[in-house]
Amino acid sequence: MRTLCSSTLIGEFFVIGFAGLVAMKDEDLSTSTVWTVCGIAMFLSLVLCGLVTRPGGVVLGWALQIALIASGFVVPAMFFLGVVFAALWWASVHFGRKVDEAKARFAAQAGSSGADAA
Repeated sequence: MRTLCSSTLIGEFFVIGFAGLVAMKDEDLSTSTVWTVCGIAMFLSLVLCGLVTRPGGVVLGWALQIALIASGFVVPAMFFLGVVFAALWWASVHFGRKVDEAKARFAAQAGSSGADAA
């Protein structure tokens, strides 16, 4: 699960940065505000790469997905991109857990067959 979720979060890191560049064109927003918000969100996406397998990591990932969708109020294209990344996040968590379960079953089978051979 870690690999799939981390890949999604790294993709979000870049999308958040590009959204910051687009948001800078809005005269109502100061550059410092845009980059403070974007910087925090980018930092969180990187930190979550390491926390995704810890308790609450997936929940924090969902919070980031909601924030990404909500950023569409500032950069309208982020409504679409936020939904796309939320779908990718769901798929990463769902299929990542299935892969982890399959790996655990395979390791258990390999361990039991290795004990039988000895």
